[in-house]
Amino acid sequence: MALPTAASERQLKHRRSIDVLIYARGDGLWDVDAHITDVRTHATHMATGLLPAGAPIHDMLLRVVVDERFNIVAAGAQTLAMPYPGECDNHGDVYARLVGLNLMRGFRQAVKERLGGVQGCTHLTELTQVLPTAVVQAFAGEVIDTRGAGEHSQQPFQIDRCHALRADGQAVRTYYPRWYRPPENSTLAHSLSSDTAASET
Repeated sequence: MALPTAASERQLKHRRSIDVLIYARGDGLWDVDAHITDVRTHATHMATGLLPAGAPIHDMLLRVVVDERFNIVAAGAQTLAMPYPGECDNHGDVYARLVGLNLMRGFRQAVKERLGGVQGCTHLTELTQVLPTAVVQAFAGEVIDTRGAGEHSQQPFQIDRCHALRADGQAVRTYYPRWYRPPENSTLAHSLSSDTAASET
């Protein structure tokens, strides 16, 4: 997979950073801090005046508390830098509407219904989209069984959740053979068999 060639004389104008930190609280709950910043490399004329280079246009934090079944039990947001002070952060406790949602069951659609459009802040609501996969990564191997090696284990959580780890694919065949399912397409099955045979010679 090749990237488009970067221009030799390109100039950085804007940096958006999204940082997600996940903490085990020790009480069976987890704090998830999702932080977004937007920074320009040059001074910017904003509606409220001139913003110096390097000063954040947006600096926002969304925090949710989740249990080990992916249920959100507490949520809130804080805005430290914004283009329209007194307006961008004037949404009350709207992000408390995330409480009761489950990150793995209809989460993104529920967020759209509860916080879409003018109901919330575009950037804070956008942060919610990274939460499910980030929490899965934090839980992997600690809360979630990612090996499925035990006698009574269920299929590892990650199988059939992405292209590389499809149950009929080579990665599962190699690393999770117990959970491998031959592809229904006989042409693909023959190709995988041929690849395996070639690698063993």
